[in-house]
Amino acid sequence: MNLIASSKLIVIVGLGVTGLSAARYLRKTNRRFTLMDSREHPPELSAFQREFADTPPRLGELDAELLLQAEQIIVSPGISLKTPAMQQALAAGIDVLGDVELFARELRARERSAPVVAITGSNAKSTVTTLVGRMCADEGRKTAVGGNIGRPILELLDEPADIYVVELSSFQLETTSSLQPAVATVLNISADHMDRYDSLVDYHRAKQRIYFGAATVVANRADPLTQPPLARGITCLTFGVDQPDRNGFGVLNRQGRAMLAHEFKPLMAVEELPVKGAHNIANALAALALGYAVGLSMESMLGTLKSFRGLPHRCQWVAAIDGVDFINDSKATNVGATLAAVSGFARDYSSIILIAGGEGKGADFSPLQPALLHSVSLLIVIGRDGPTIAAVVGERVLTEYAETLEQAVIIARARAAAGSVVLLSPACASLDMFHNYEDRGERFIAAVKRMVA
Repeated sequence: MNLIASSKLIVIVGLGVTGLSAARYLRKTNRRFTLMDSREHPPELSAFQREFADTPPRLGELDAELLLQAEQIIVSPGISLKTPAMQQALAAGIDVLGDVELFARELRARERSAPVVAITGSNAKSTVTTLVGRMCADEGRKTAVGGNIGRPILELLDEPADIYVVELSSFQLETTSSLQPAVATVLNISADHMDRYDSLVDYHRAKQRIYFGAATVVANRADPLTQPPLARGITCLTFGVDQPDRNGFGVLNRQGRAMLAHEFKPLMAVEELPVKGAHNIANALAALALGYAVGLSMESMLGTLKSFRGLPHRCQWVAAIDGVDFINDSKATNVGATLAAVSGFARDYSSIILIAGGEGKGADFSPLQPALLHSVSLLIVIGRDGPTIAAVVGERVLTEYAETLEQAVIIARARAAAGSVVLLSPACASLDMFHNYEDRGERFIAAVKRMVA
């Protein structure tokens, strides 16, 4: 790392996991900084005070005057660039960036840097990031995985790596301009974080920034919004659960069997995937395309697919009770994720009992309507925005209201018939009732397990 001391003032805005990692990075690179947070008790305050006792944080309303004195502002993803203080700094021409851009600049400063696989999307980005990371590791590459999943991206600089596999959120991408990944993908686009973005176009614009400077891009054939603004010399691969064409990964039918395929060559039977549903087939194909772009062997990648059982809280099988499967998809915090889960499981079960609701983040739930009408036999709603989801289908889908998640599970168990699935896929954030989506998922698992005992 560059250890040349700097006298310029750097301000970190936000003291969460990202802000703390930025402070640690700046200390290692011998750079002077101060830190501020609009909250009186930010989540990483205690850790910061232990490690940086000589740098008291500025808490409360952001100090716009101090920000205007900075030469560089490192803003955490949770801070919108549309806040007045950030707008003033940007108007003044101050270098405003995030941890991903810091990471990118550090890589460029190194004589030899490992390639970056960059992954974003409204849904499935954690699953695909984890899967590609395992593919790289299974082939023997020293692999560093992080970003919006697991470790903060700046911490990845602390270990030798042959390849970086990073998940990036739209918030992180707003302040990223020079990552130049070896391969990048936008897996899908559906309305999310509409409490922060003015429109879907605004959100889409942030996601598309992942393609800046990419050598290869991977797009979803079923989602035009993932298509990159192609430039000359850029390789474009595609994935989808339909028949692939040149430079595509998809599904072929061979003698009555559905096969994962590259271009016109079958690779393995879909039934060999441990995870089920059309959305998981798409995830596998996206991972194959990304791994192919960085030179992973097809044989090794297929071996990883055959052993990958998905992530906790993402279409996670919990139990089977009297012929009814219970699936925990608590990580489905937006409409697109729930739509993918319902559509993906519709082909595998006679009916779906869906538990949904929570904190809607200003989302429009109307895109759920066709899938709910077609595939859901009972909708059980919980949380603050549960009634808003119920209103999407009105009286056309049998609907019940539950005060708690535990009560929802009891109702579902009483109504479910053999061959059906009880799916927790909330289409909402969890903070109105739970600590986070993990807490919500664990509560669902516990409620189901009590019925098994």
